Amino acid sequence: MDQPAPASPDIVDNGLLNGRVRLRQPARGYRAGLDAALLAAAVPALPGQRVLEAGCGAGGVLMPLAARRPGVTLTGLERDPAMAGLARENAALNGVQDRTTIRTGDVAAGFRTLDLPPFDWAVSNPPFFDDAATLRAPAEGKRGAWIADDGLQAWTAFLLKAVREGGRIVVIHRADRLADLLSLLGDKAGGFAVRPVHPFADQPAKRVLVHAVKTGRAPLRLLPPLILHDRSGAQHTPEADAILRGDAALDW
Repeated sequence: MDQPAPASPDIVDNGLLNGRVRLRQPARGYRAGLDAALLAAAVPALPGQRVLEAGCGAGGVLMPLAARRPGVTLTGLERDPAMAGLARENAALNGVQDRTTIRTGDVAAGFRTLDLPPFDWAVSNPPFFDDAATLRAPAEGKRGAWIADDGLQAWTAFLLKAVREGGRIVVIHRADRLADLLSLLGDKAGGFAVRPVHPFADQPAKRVLVHAVKTGRAPLRLLPPLILHDRSGAQHTPEADAILRGDAALDW
């Protein structure tokens, strides 16, 4: 079996899920963080099911998901060849290359260009902004992760095409885009469940996790929020800490 190349000064080696997962990421530029950890915790895929991540980066969602869900087959799509290469290295580093496939391609080209059968799950942490003029120009290494050149609609359209009827979609995004997410996904999906993510209990949600079922018709459910921090001085609340350590998951 080919071994991953040694880390270079441009690459950092991070431990996730209390050391169960190793993730090589760029030392500069975009690195997976809390959003990726929450998304990985919110995909209760079953053994034998197939999961596709749109915009997988270096594997910051796929690798924890592989550790959390043995027996699940994973596919990542990433348009940056260097990041896609890192994702392949990380799959080998974590011993899950036999059930992980990384494709280099652009969400904007559409799901059909992958020539793959529909998946059981399609998940994503889409870029947060559609218009580069809405924020100070991000560093070049972060631009692709922050700016959705083709808009949020391209990402939701891709996810809807990527799953079979009855398949599940999970997205984490800015809380102020919740109405857009529900509108864009609601054309062909339903059964929504929304979990707000608050930095503190007395502050507005900054993120939302949205779960949808393709062709689903169940009423929308607004779930109890996840609170990340309290005023005790601990880095995270006990609930958030258990999720980040891999001792708990986010159920729907």
